[in-house]
Amino acid sequence: MATPEWKLINCWGVIMQLIRSMDIRRFVLVCALGLAPIAAFATDIAQFKVAKGAVYLERGGKRFPAYVGTHLQATDTVVTGADGSAGITFIDNSLLSVGPNSVLQIERYAFNSTTHEGVFDTTLSRGTLSMVSGKIAKQSPDAVKVRTPSSILGVRGTEFLVRTSE
Repeated sequence: MATPEWKLINCWGVIMQLIRSMDIRRFVLVCALGLAPIAAFATDIAQFKVAKGAVYLERGGKRFPAYVGTHLQATDTVVTGADGSAGITFIDNSLLSVGPNSVLQIERYAFNSTTHEGVFDTTLSRGTLSMVSGKIAKQSPDAVKVRTPSSILGVRGTEFLVRTSE
């Protein structure tokens, strides 16, 4: 027959086991929540430094206004209205200026911050684009391309301006 002390010790063991399992769950939850922002930042490739007038970002079939500080991800599209213009800085230090009535699709972007190797493919469907190339173009000039409805521009220098109409 169990003594009252045995019941108390047995009960205490169950409580300690519950506390340990709660601590493990909390630890896992804290780790998961702590890593979530890192995963979110991992997909950011650029940031709006200037956004004047009507400037929009299209992502996943949705369009929303872009403001200074808005982050871009690979395959995003930047759309400006008649009064819109945007300045964008990429993680390889490429600088893009998008003029009024423009549609710029980021087709592919990848950058290795250690080797400075990467790829930067965009399509300017309409409007104007000015670019000061960053580390990707300096490391591999063939890795940066801008497509327009009538041509493909391979970056050989450090600065260029391209204009296209519909």
